[in-house]
Amino acid sequence: MKKNDETSRNLIGLDQQHFIHPTSSMQQQQQHGPAHIFVRGKGVYLYDHDGKAYLDGMSSLWNVNVGHGRRELGEVAKKQMDTLAFSSCFATFSNKPAIELAAKLARVSPPSLRATFFTSGGSEANDTAFKLARHYWKVKDQPKKRKIIARMKSYHGVAMGATSATGLKPFRDFAPSLAPDFLHVDHMSIEALRALIEREGPETIAAFVCEPIQGAGGVHVAPDSYLCDIRSICDEYELLFIADEVITGFGRTGAYFGCDHANISPDMMCIAKGITSGYAPLGGVMLSKSLHEQLTAHSHDTLLHGYTYSGHPTSCAVALKNIQIIEEENLIDHAATMGEKLLLGFRTIQEQYSEIHDARGRGLMAALAFSHNGKNEPLAPKVVQAADQRGLILRAVTFDQQDVLVCAPPLIINEEELNQLLSILESSVQAVVS
Repeated sequence: MKKNDETSRNLIGLDQQHFIHPTSSMQQQQQHGPAHIFVRGKGVYLYDHDGKAYLDGMSSLWNVNVGHGRRELGEVAKKQMDTLAFSSCFATFSNKPAIELAAKLARVSPPSLRATFFTSGGSEANDTAFKLARHYWKVKDQPKKRKIIARMKSYHGVAMGATSATGLKPFRDFAPSLAPDFLHVDHMSIEALRALIEREGPETIAAFVCEPIQGAGGVHVAPDSYLCDIRSICDEYELLFIADEVITGFGRTGAYFGCDHANISPDMMCIAKGITSGYAPLGGVMLSKSLHEQLTAHSHDTLLHGYTYSGHPTSCAVALKNIQIIEEENLIDHAATMGEKLLLGFRTIQEQYSEIHDARGRGLMAALAFSHNGKNEPLAPKVVQAADQRGLILRAVTFDQQDVLVCAPPLIINEEELNQLLSILESSVQAVVS
């Protein structure tokens, strides 16, 4: 046995015994071990322990926007760790990277947004937004405004509140004791939202939360008019509008944020993932100037909400450098240009196969929806497996009788790499449906 083979077997065995994987089949892990053990990343590629290259068609988890192996991000992290790796931000303690990042976010975000509460990731960001919304109405002497409306097919994370808001039923069924006062509405119907508000009573509703483009739920692109109507309805009924930009932020859609396409400003905006391109854990909730001022004026006691790593100086330093890279390399415009080519490629594949009924997307997030009659096994997981065998990482969404393949490569992808992605995808579809 080769030394490399023995090392691999040891790692697989240790993985099976000691590592519980997130959003994975525990039985599959025990039977077959990890699907891949990655040891290196460079650009749009990941390399496993055998040296095989895989084009990362998902930016890992929609988040490695600037690509793998960016030495400058590691250097910034090291410099910050050498100086001040961590310090608490409780009791108004602060640090320079957190201050500078909060100020930078205020400059690049939709115009109403001003102040940021930092978290460790997207689930915490959404949970924080829900708690702040309820706290806001409480200190405004409207404590009955507690309900949160979310959309079907939405994904907002896996913390208790975030799970309760998520519109994908299997996530809510996983641990069936959900947080109260969460409601769900058709994911594209303004009329259904208005009817739900009228039925429940706007005096009981704290906020409406939505992703400008639903990512993990199948890349459902809301029309710009839908987001504008949402903004108007929230104003009309005095609801807070929470935009979940955890996936869609920092250039993913071909704009800085998904809300920018509709030229609207939410009352709160949840961010994570692309803020550091995954090089360090970080998320946050941005508050509008008005909301921030109202909370400051009316919330007289200690804000009893906080995470150990809120405002983590190393993560914030990495985020600042990551945003600098996105801007200096013009990756937002590049994502818009390459996104048009990606969607065109997806539509070209759709035209060749009757099994595909929709190709959709915006920026560098796209999807192929397969025909699914509820009887046959979904095709998307089989295509994802075929692509994996050919060196391309994609993802399948099969919740709520969907049969969807999703794709979100790093924003740095060039035309040659994009053509490689499309070529592998086309051959994978052909292998499955022919």
